[in-house]
Amino acid sequence: MAGHSKWANIKHRKAAVDKKRGKLWSKLARNIIVAAKAGGDPAANLTLRYSIDKAKEANMPNDTIDKAIKKGSGEGNAETYQPAVYEGYGPGGVAVIVDALTDNPARTAPEIKKIFERGGGNLGSPNCVSWNFATRGIFTVRAADAAEDTLMEIVLEAGGEDVARDADMFEITSDVAAYDAVRKALAARSIATQSAEISKIPATRVAVDLETAQRVLTMIEAFEDNDDVQQVYNNLELTDELMAKMG
Repeated sequence: MAGHSKWANIKHRKAAVDKKRGKLWSKLARNIIVAAKAGGDPAANLTLRYSIDKAKEANMPNDTIDKAIKKGSGEGNAETYQPAVYEGYGPGGVAVIVDALTDNPARTAPEIKKIFERGGGNLGSPNCVSWNFATRGIFTVRAADAAEDTLMEIVLEAGGEDVARDADMFEITSDVAAYDAVRKALAARSIATQSAEISKIPATRVAVDLETAQRVLTMIEAFEDNDDVQQVYNNLELTDELMAKMG
């Protein structure tokens, strides 16, 4: 499982770019609207609470969050979005899953297919790669901020699964159902998380050369630039050597 933090760091850098482009808040608001349709109370709606947490991490104003919740809860005219999942392969046979929220699947599907093809990959059939991924709660904590034994004790007591060291970071994994309990347990002990998310984690990864890795990352950035795309998951093996070469 260790190694996810490398990809998380790349995603966080990409998120900073998205903020400047004004895309990230729009995507997060869309996610809140959809989550709020199942109930506007974050205390009773874990998906909504998670969506709000991600919005706050991106410094979205509270009034913008509140407006999105009200839209999703039926107050005012809310856009109608539906989830869509696209699976396929990138350069080097790297598996890719694209999670989207779209108001027009007839528009989104061809756009996603085109990005796969332009990136040197191909759109596959449903479930062609998802069998290799498991949905987990993932947290990263700086090794300087907590002792491994202490962290392991906190995580396991909260229902988490594991703590693994990856360079100067600890990577914590949990079942989705235990995500909120682990998050609260870490906060209660004043242990800061560098990232906290619910993600799809591959059981196996694909090792590629530098050129192929760069092509894969370029394709993933193209997906993330699409307004309908919420998350992109892959099983690219980002080794320390590759990371060093990419700077």
